[in-house]
Amino acid sequence: MEPQEITLGHSPDSDDAFMFYALTHGKLDTGGLTFKHVIAGIESLNHRAMEGELDVTALSVHAYGYVMGSYALLPSGGSFGEESGPIVVARKPMAIGELADARIAVPGTMTSAYLLLKLLLMHFRFEVVPFDKIMDAVKSGDVDAGLLIHEGQLTYEPMGLHKVVDLGEWWHADTGLPVPLGVNAVRKDLGKPLMKKISGLLTASIQYALDHHEEAVKYAMQFGRGMDAALTDRFVGMYVNARTMDMGVKGRDAIARLLTRGYHAALLPQPVNLEFVK
Repeated sequence: MEPQEITLGHSPDSDDAFMFYALTHGKLDTGGLTFKHVIAGIESLNHRAMEGELDVTALSVHAYGYVMGSYALLPSGGSFGEESGPIVVARKPMAIGELADARIAVPGTMTSAYLLLKLLLMHFRFEVVPFDKIMDAVKSGDVDAGLLIHEGQLTYEPMGLHKVVDLGEWWHADTGLPVPLGVNAVRKDLGKPLMKKISGLLTASIQYALDHHEEAVKYAMQFGRGMDAALTDRFVGMYVNARTMDMGVKGRDAIARLLTRGYHAALLPQPVNLEFVK
């Protein structure tokens, strides 16, 4: 087989780095495929997916609502919060109802966190701020509150910030489902045989990381923005679990529920039509 390069987009976060470690560092027999890292923030990946730029990419579940026609979902590699998820924080204790009058920093309008907050509040004032600058914006008073994703969910308390609402807790209480945050998707025009091969390799990469946990966490630490090994391990454990290997029925139901609610709330442009690589 002639070597074939596959562009693989993922965010600069320790959980994505952990999952893709084996695939991008020659730990697996890829059968002639080579994978080119494209590392970018999740909002950038969301917009690049809308242009069809990447063969395989991590993207927000929210963004998948816009690219269902050109990308299929991979059953592995998804990020689901189990009764925890994106967190809204403020400088001082605040009730959920007060958020309607607050200026809230959000990490991007295509993120799943933003869609969840819209479903909770519908109307609020927001300002898009890079996800790793949101806590500073809240602490400095540039905004009244901030929507935290990634490691900010674990590191806001030492900065003296207060949790207003955990959107994963809210979602689970409302639906009984895990909160669907990120997925991996593959371009449909690659053809079903190659899509299926890529899907198997991604699952094998996650399994390698789980089997070589210490090695993969050590690599992932460089993407943890100051987190030590213990905190990186904890963060990876939040989002790399049995559901990451295969999202299963509950994971698929959670994605369908979130996007369907978004469509019915006029927050997405088209009815939900999920396609999974089998």
